[in-house]
Amino acid sequence: MARLINRQPDRLGRWLLALLPFVILLLLYLINSEARLALNPNDKMLPSFPVILDSIARMAFEPSRRSGEYLLWVDTLSSLKLLLMGVGNSALLGLLVGLLNGGIPLFRTPVSPLVTALSLIPPMAILPILFISFGLGDLAKVMLIVIGITPMLIRDLQLKTLSLPAEQLVKAQTLGGSSWQIMLRVMLPQVLPRLIEAVRLTLGSAWLFLIAAEAIAATAGLGYRIFLVRRYLDMAVILPYVAWITLLAFSMDWLLKQAARRAFPWYYGRGGEGAAT
Repeated sequence: MARLINRQPDRLGRWLLALLPFVILLLLYLINSEARLALNPNDKMLPSFPVILDSIARMAFEPSRRSGEYLLWVDTLSSLKLLLMGVGNSALLGLLVGLLNGGIPLFRTPVSPLVTALSLIPPMAILPILFISFGLGDLAKVMLIVIGITPMLIRDLQLKTLSLPAEQLVKAQTLGGSSWQIMLRVMLPQVLPRLIEAVRLTLGSAWLFLIAAEAIAATAGLGYRIFLVRRYLDMAVILPYVAWITLLAFSMDWLLKQAARRAFPWYYGRGGEGAAT
């Protein structure tokens, strides 16, 4: 009899097991929603599915009476633009500093303690400073994402660079490679797959910082809309928006995963470091 730790689900089993928690959550919501509405038909905490679908249709497919815009899509484009700017700049900065920290001891010695200190500062604590310094526009929100996730990316990529086999570096030096050649041709190709994984791990934090910043100061965006309607306890709008943010984040994570597997098949192949991700 195979031990539990050695049993693997087949393709259909993986899909069913992956969907099971969501089905359970959906059933729990339906049961509790019906129970609350039976006691109070005007209850707004757990609206029925028809009410939620009506709100989705109104936000997504009917122009706003005030602005004439389709609010869900305007909010989505506004948030995605800021998120991609923040995550993109964080990835570039994290790759550059992480590679230098891991590859050059003279650079790592003064910079690594600073990065560690920055990574321990709660980003939300400095949000007022960012609004004062950069204003209430988009720049402050992008900077919050950058400050919030870049230190984590740097530390992760630094550790990955330091974990590379010393034999590779010795052989490269024996063949006459300079420091920059070794970093670009030996270290960088092996660090890039880890960069994508690190970005995937920080997507949740990036969304958190963006939603929080939009809730405080914005005129559009998914976070702005959620906190705008909360004063009316309009859960029929809040719940679909939260589900939509989750779907967007999941889609981004899946796209990054597929792009990484196509770009670096050696990393995700059987026995590779990323095979289990």
